[in-house]
Amino acid sequence: MTRPQRLLAINNYFYRRGGAESVFLDHIDMFEAAGWDVVPFAMQHPANLPSAWSDYFVSEIEYGGAGGPVTKARQAAKVIFSLEARRKIRELVRRAPPAVAHAHNVYHHISPSIFGALKAEGVPLVMTAHDLKVACPAYKMLSGGRVCERCHGGRIHNVLLHRCVKDSAVVSGLVLMETLVHRSLGLYRDTIDRLIAPSRFYRDKLVAWGWDANRIAYIPNCIDASQFTPPSDEGDYFVYAGRLAPEKGLATLVHAAALSRQRLVLAGGGPEEQALRRLAQDLGADVAFTGHLDKPELKRLIGEARALVLPSEWYENAPVSILEAYALGRPVIGTRIGGIPELVAHNQTGVLVEPGNPSMLADALVSVANLSPTARAGLGATGRDWVRREFSPELYRDRTMDLYEALG
Repeated sequence: MTRPQRLLAINNYFYRRGGAESVFLDHIDMFEAAGWDVVPFAMQHPANLPSAWSDYFVSEIEYGGAGGPVTKARQAAKVIFSLEARRKIRELVRRAPPAVAHAHNVYHHISPSIFGALKAEGVPLVMTAHDLKVACPAYKMLSGGRVCERCHGGRIHNVLLHRCVKDSAVVSGLVLMETLVHRSLGLYRDTIDRLIAPSRFYRDKLVAWGWDANRIAYIPNCIDASQFTPPSDEGDYFVYAGRLAPEKGLATLVHAAALSRQRLVLAGGGPEEQALRRLAQDLGADVAFTGHLDKPELKRLIGEARALVLPSEWYENAPVSILEAYALGRPVIGTRIGGIPELVAHNQTGVLVEPGNPSMLADALVSVANLSPTARAGLGATGRDWVRREFSPELYRDRTMDLYEALG
C-alpha cells in the first residue's frame, strides 16, 4: 500500500476567524477527504482546533497586551522575523516530510522566516495571496480610506510617510522595517514557487507590481452549493454581510438606502458601526444592525433578502460572500472595483455600479426592488448554476492538485 501524499498547511490561526481561515480550513478538509495526510502549522491560540501537531505551533503573539519596552522590542523582532517559527518548522518538516507546503496568511505572527527554511529543506512552496501584502506593505493598497498605489516601484517609505497602517507612525514604521527586511532577504520573491491569486484582478495587479506572471496561478475560491438551500420566502430588504469598515463603502450604501427608501440590513460588526448608526439616523434611512450572526442565521438573512449588496471602495479580492449569495439563490449588487466584477455578471446574476456613487447605487436598489420576485429568483438561480459549474470544491481541488503536481 502506497503512503498518502503529505501536505504542510500553514496559516497564522487554526480556527475560523475570517475569510482566509475559512479557505485554509476548508482546503485541509478537502485534501484530507481526497486521501492526503495534512499536517497543519500555525500559532498557538486558545480558540484553535485540536491537532496532533500543535506542539510544533509557534507561541502566541498577543497585540496590545501588557509589557515593557524590552518585551515589546522582542515582540517586534518576532513580527519581522521569527527565529522560533523557523526552528519549529524545520523540526516539523524533518519529523513529517511533506510533498508540498501551502501557506496562507503568515505575516505578523508566524512570519515569512519559515520560507527560507522550507527552501533549504527542498520543500516546494505555494502561497495563496488573500491580500496584496507581497506588493503593498499595508496589504490593501489603501491609505486614508482611498485606493493608493504610492509604493509602486519600491517607494515603500510612503507607508510611514502617510501612516497607512492604523493611522499610526509607530505601527507604520514597524511595517516599513518589516518590508525592508523581508525584501532585502528575498523572503517572498526568492522562496515562493507559486503564488495563487483567487481573482484575475489580483493576478494582474501583482504582475503590474513586478511579480513574474509565470509564478502566479489563478485559482478562484470555491463553495459547496449543496450545503445551501435557497429559501422559499423573500423579505422586503437588502443585506450587506461583512465587516463594518470604512473601505467597504457602507456610508455610500446608507446614503443610497436613504435616497431609494429601501430597507437595509447590515450584518456584522466593526469600527464604523456607531458612525453608520448616526448617519442612518441623520438621513432617516431604514437601516437595521444585527451585529455578528452565527452561520445559520446569516444564511437565512441573506437567503430571504432581495439581494446581497457589496458596495466596496477598495481592491476586494474574490469575496466568498458573493458565492454564498448565489448558492442561496440570491442576486448581488456590487461595485466595479477589484475582483468583484469577475463575480457579478451585470443583469444576469446581479447589477454592477461604480464605487462611491450613492445615486447610482440607489438606482440599482430601486431597479432590483421593482423586479418581480420571480425575476430576482431568476438572477439568483443563474448565479447558483454558475457557482455549481465554475466554483465547485471539486474544481478547486483539481486545479490546486495540478499545481502541486507541476512542482513535484
